[in-house]
Amino acid sequence: MTGGRFDFDDGGTYCGGWEEGKAHGHGICTGPKGQGEYAGSWSHGFEVVGGYTWPSGNTYQGYWAQGKRHGLGVETKGRWMYRGEWSHGFKGRYGVRQSLSTPARYEGTWSNGLQDGYGVETYGDGGTYQGQWTGGMRHGYGVRQSVPYGMATVIRSPLRTSLASLRSEQSNGTVLHDITSDSPAGTRGYPADTIQWQAWSPLISPLLL
Repeated sequence: MTGGRFDFDDGGTYCGGWEEGKAHGHGICTGPKGQGEYAGSWSHGFEVVGGYTWPSGNTYQGYWAQGKRHGLGVETKGRWMYRGEWSHGFKGRYGVRQSLSTPARYEGTWSNGLQDGYGVETYGDGGTYQGQWTGGMRHGYGVRQSVPYGMATVIRSPLRTSLASLRSEQSNGTVLHDITSDSPAGTRGYPADTIQWQAWSPLISPLLL
């Protein structure tokens, strides 16, 4: 195995181990004009474990497979952080996504980058939902608990439901759904502590009653 610095035609650079014309061992690769950087271990041209920083400042630290995030990893994107498992570039199996500035978070199972299966979502005002999810939306059996009347934070954004409050993003950093709201505005209005419902579906088995 050899090593050194290599300059690519698009302006990117690689500095580290090299074998049979591919990055191998430890090395640092930067994008054109120094935009974006991956530092870590390589195996025959593919990332294995290391950290990537996008030009926007978003970061990922963890495992890779065939050029995609795969295995355990931590992503920070804007005011959000995700810690958990990845599958072929998407959030998958189990993980926690939380706001870095409010109590908003989701902990549970994922599929193809979206909440799917069972999970607990906490909103910016302290309210919670525990139950089933399908494709990033509450679906099936669940319990929605609001905060005591008068204790919720004031929401100044337009009224909206909470069904898309913690939607995921693609592995390349593009937003799939708007996630500007931390709190399920539009779902309060009653002093009752708990709201329970059953969304019937022959494909969903009950998890909560």
